[in-house]
Amino acid sequence: MATLRFDALKETLRRSPVKIQETERRSDLFGENVFNQKAMRQYLTKDSFESLKNAIEKGDSIDRSLAENISAGMKEWAISKGATHYTHWFQPLTGSTAEKHDAFFETVEDGGAMEKFNGSQLIQQEPDASSLPNGGIRNTFEARGYTAWDPSSPAFVWGPTLCIPTVFVSYTGEALDYKTPLLRSVSALDKAATDVVKYFDKKVNKVITTLGWEQEYFLVDSALASTRPDLMMSGRTLLGHSPAKGQQLDDHYFGSIPSRVLNYMRDLERECMLLGIPVKTRHNEVAPNQFELAPIFEEVNLAVDHNSLLMDVMDKVAERHHFRVLFHEKPFQGVNGSGKHNNWSLATDSGSNLLSPGKTPMKNLRFLTFFINTIKAFYENEELIRATIASASNDHRLGANEAPPAVMSVFIGSQLTKVLDELEKITDGKLSPEEKTDLKLNVVGKIPEILLDNTDRNRTSPFAFTGNKFELRAVGSTANCADPMTVLNAIVAKQLKEFKIEVDGLIANKKMKKDDAIFNVLREYIKSSKKIRFEGDGYGMAWEKEAEKRGLSNYGTTPEALKPKISKKAIKLFGDLEIMNDTEIKARYEIEIDEYSKHIQIEGRVLGDIARNHIIPTAIKYQNVLIKNVKGLKEIYGSEFKDQAKEQMNIIESISVHIEMINKGVEEMIEERKKANAIEDPTQKAFAYCEKVKPFFDDIRYHCDKLELLVDDEIWPLTKYRELLFTK
Repeated sequence: MATLRFDALKETLRRSPVKIQETERRSDLFGENVFNQKAMRQYLTKDSFESLKNAIEKGDSIDRSLAENISAGMKEWAISKGATHYTHWFQPLTGSTAEKHDAFFETVEDGGAMEKFNGSQLIQQEPDASSLPNGGIRNTFEARGYTAWDPSSPAFVWGPTLCIPTVFVSYTGEALDYKTPLLRSVSALDKAATDVVKYFDKKVNKVITTLGWEQEYFLVDSALASTRPDLMMSGRTLLGHSPAKGQQLDDHYFGSIPSRVLNYMRDLERECMLLGIPVKTRHNEVAPNQFELAPIFEEVNLAVDHNSLLMDVMDKVAERHHFRVLFHEKPFQGVNGSGKHNNWSLATDSGSNLLSPGKTPMKNLRFLTFFINTIKAFYENEELIRATIASASNDHRLGANEAPPAVMSVFIGSQLTKVLDELEKITDGKLSPEEKTDLKLNVVGKIPEILLDNTDRNRTSPFAFTGNKFELRAVGSTANCADPMTVLNAIVAKQLKEFKIEVDGLIANKKMKKDDAIFNVLREYIKSSKKIRFEGDGYGMAWEKEAEKRGLSNYGTTPEALKPKISKKAIKLFGDLEIMNDTEIKARYEIEIDEYSKHIQIEGRVLGDIARNHIIPTAIKYQNVLIKNVKGLKEIYGSEFKDQAKEQMNIIESISVHIEMINKGVEEMIEERKKANAIEDPTQKAFAYCEKVKPFFDDIRYHCDKLELLVDDEIWPLTKYRELLFTK
């Protein structure tokens, strides 16, 4: 292994970077490999084009006869782009994407062949639903499932394949993917928000959910990564002593992008342009070899598809540049991990951002309505929000003084806090003309049109208002954005429905004017949700104690955090909004809790293997060198050799202690793993892995990392942190 490590370093250092020459303008490349409106106009009949456009913009169904024309046009367009195959591209509950390729190929009676792709092949396919995570919905002998075309997300050509975004459902109709509940939540929020926005503008017919994600990641040379079994098998380093220099000088963040990395980024961005992914921002992140890219905001379903596609593209482009992309939330101990901030907002079909104040008091009141309802929704469902960001990998990041803590809270800034404090003072009942005028002019009317820079950012807040959007900062870098976005859409939809019922009730029963009713309901929401608002340092113990007093949850581990997903409250929420039924909710919980156990199980196996088969033999090998040295000193110095070999003897003894503790830890971990594996209940098994198996990881690592400092660098078997993080 030591030879492999140094060979990998030599290979890395002698590589010349893949140079990317950009000769085309980005705007000319954008969407070239996407079946967008430009391509549709060229390859579809007028009726087919209008039908597909209405399906995308209004959700209308597509007539079967027109589907034949659409599929024929899509095939011809794809072939012109070099495609030979097509696939239904979907997002199963594995957390990654899935695809099965079929050729545009059929034989004909005269022994020849032809390119074929018909309407039924476009609309629906039947992948195996029992071999993908399904939470017991499908058994092995009940394999049938369906992928169904999602026209709202355009088809694209990636390599030689036409990719058609689809939903994935079981034979009995339950959702087996991330997209289906997301689309349902988008529909629910559209209806609820449109009903409310008509208080302010009756011309609005649709509310669109928008998302802008920020993808953080690490880049490691592929040759170096291949020498680390832990990186290859679990996505993170289970061992490794921190280097002398890490991120403490703050010299990497926003620094000059290394040439090799910049070439990778330019190549990646070109591919993104062709696929219609509107990436715009790139920069160094806080940790060495950590980077970030971010796109322009898009409709949430398309944004989620683009993020899932991006992660696939990043991996494939990295191969060309001899990099390995690490999406794990915490691939290296002692330096910052990676997140995927989800910037969420609402916009009308006329283009107005509902979370951006306008120039008039009426638009400000509209803004406050959606702003306060979102905070209230977050407060009422903070446990469910925490559940959506829970994973074995994100547990390493949350609350680690680099990311939001496990306690959910909302940050809104000092100026908006003052506005809410003033609104909270509104008197009960109807407002006098003087009160209404004073309120609109001096409180609501004075909210600036642009709030982007009116307050400092709070990096420790899980859910921060950042001027014209809410930023859910706690989402992990490996996560599919659909899960947290589905929940956020759902809770806001439910809250807006309740808001409208209350306002309409005051108008009908109390004979209040519309504005009076809105102000009165908002005032109560401000009071009842005040506990979730926090402007201070989310990393401190003082906040944990304060949060406990406020009655906020603090789930430190995934098995704890996932429980609210199957609560009666959650089941009712999703059921009432027709986003997920009882079966779908419980199946997803089963999948996630089982996935947690398997992640810890894999890490435990890998750690035990490296510790026993790599670390201990290397330590013994070096110990034997020292013993031989001590024997030589004895021959030279005789009875006085102890004084001459004192340091060698201390190292020999230290190595023996560390070997003993590693072996003891691995033995005990294996026994606990056996006990956990014997547990049939998935929840109990997850808690056993969390509380009984995982605690051994840190202790085993401690002794292995101590040996790294003692053993000769020439024979150490694992590529070290200084090499992984600082080799360019």
